[in-house]
Amino acid sequence: MNDQSNVQPAGGQKVMNRGLVVVGAILIQLCLGAIYAWSVFTPALVASDPADVAAVYSASKLGLDQAGLDKMKSELAAPKSELKAVLVDLQELEDATGTADVLKRKALEVKRTGLLTAMDAIAVAHGVKDKVDALEYSLTKTQTQIIFSAGLALFAVVMVMAGRMMPKVGPRKLAVAGGIVLGLGYVLAGLISPGNFWTTFFLVGIVGGSGIGLGYVVPIAVGMKWFPDKKGMITGLAVAGFGFGALLWIYLAGQFGNLIADFGLGTTFLVFGVAFFLLVVIGGLWMVNPPAGWLPAGYKPPEVTKDKKPAAGTVDYTSGQMLATPQFYMILLTFAFGAGAGLTVIGCIKLFAIESMTASGVEAAKASAVAGTAMALFYALANGIGRIVWGAVSDAIGRKASIIIMTAIQGVVVILFQWMAGYEYMLYLAAALIGFNFGGNFALFPTITADTFGTKNIGQNYGWVFLAYGIGGIVGPIMSGWLGDQKMFNTAFTILGVMCLVGALVIAGVKPPKKAVAA
Repeated sequence: MNDQSNVQPAGGQKVMNRGLVVVGAILIQLCLGAIYAWSVFTPALVASDPADVAAVYSASKLGLDQAGLDKMKSELAAPKSELKAVLVDLQELEDATGTADVLKRKALEVKRTGLLTAMDAIAVAHGVKDKVDALEYSLTKTQTQIIFSAGLALFAVVMVMAGRMMPKVGPRKLAVAGGIVLGLGYVLAGLISPGNFWTTFFLVGIVGGSGIGLGYVVPIAVGMKWFPDKKGMITGLAVAGFGFGALLWIYLAGQFGNLIADFGLGTTFLVFGVAFFLLVVIGGLWMVNPPAGWLPAGYKPPEVTKDKKPAAGTVDYTSGQMLATPQFYMILLTFAFGAGAGLTVIGCIKLFAIESMTASGVEAAKASAVAGTAMALFYALANGIGRIVWGAVSDAIGRKASIIIMTAIQGVVVILFQWMAGYEYMLYLAAALIGFNFGGNFALFPTITADTFGTKNIGQNYGWVFLAYGIGGIVGPIMSGWLGDQKMFNTAFTILGVMCLVGALVIAGVKPPKKAVAA
């Protein structure tokens, strides 16, 4: 189907309601934002003593205090292979129903005698669905961040290719392709050895990340063409779904929705994959460009500035021309620093916050709940709001000024995060501020790219700028994961905060290219 089939030429004839573009963009971005829900999977995947894995989960189900948790840990202190066998038996016991299974029940009770108390056995049975896999596929913190980084890297790299493909295949087909690839990655991850490092790395990281890269640039490029009068606002709205998507998927998978706890990693990946496919395909139906020469009613684009220079965004650069300018590399570097800081917090906020709070005397169960709330509510909600607010602010005060303010604030807060994370309300504040500023990146960097290098080739050009996201996504999370394994999480936040402050200085030097070369 031709991508213009829903749009009739201008000149008095009806044109598609551009509000549908906003709806479609939000639906697509809600699903693509699932990459930010990765932190909810990391605690279940991180290597742990088998007794800890079973006991912590069971204690949360039974509402035990720290003393009860410690008692359960000691009683479950069995070799990994032995505990796994008992967990399998308990699953069978939980599934057995009716009089025909009485002998089986009694046999299984005899097998567990001497290893688990009756109360503990019931508690472990509640969590056994997922914990057997957790014992089989225990990952290090570094491995969980490698999976996350793989998704971020493929997201950025494939987005460059998607930008080049869009003029040829059209935005609608590209968005639908992204939904198919993303959904397929998660569905297969749920069916093939869920929790195994290599299958999760390939299917969630490589395949899922590629699907996100295919679809992400579409609503941004299409939205700017339908809203040339409000580029900051529409970009903020278009990518807000990405931030709010994290809230939705964390809610479903984590402590509130309990998909992982009640149904396991495999089922959660499967459910997510089907939802991603359906929602992205529906949203993609409205991803069509306006007719050539179309403009909103009453809007006249500026041609020159007050000092008689070409107005922002009126000179179009090809990707090759853009890559030859220093402005591109300055924008790229600043984006990489800001993205690296935000992505590091996304990848490890729950683990780091739990460690910080327990070190300051907070019970493990409460620390886990507070950390989950910080990520699932404060960070994710502020992430979505920040995209809209910073986009609107940039329409008023300019892109460069907005990026300077946002990146400088982010640098200070990221440095302070290592101390704020140990206290509940300070953690909430830090998570909200970092999420708010991190979200602003995705409203401001597409628009400063359009203002500097033109709107005509924004799909291709922003794909190159977005490589910064992949760079930050590789360096930040993997560095923090490695430093976390070395008990040096604090050092990571200091480094990333300083990088943000440097980025604010770099972006301050960005000026329109001296030589305006028409594409």
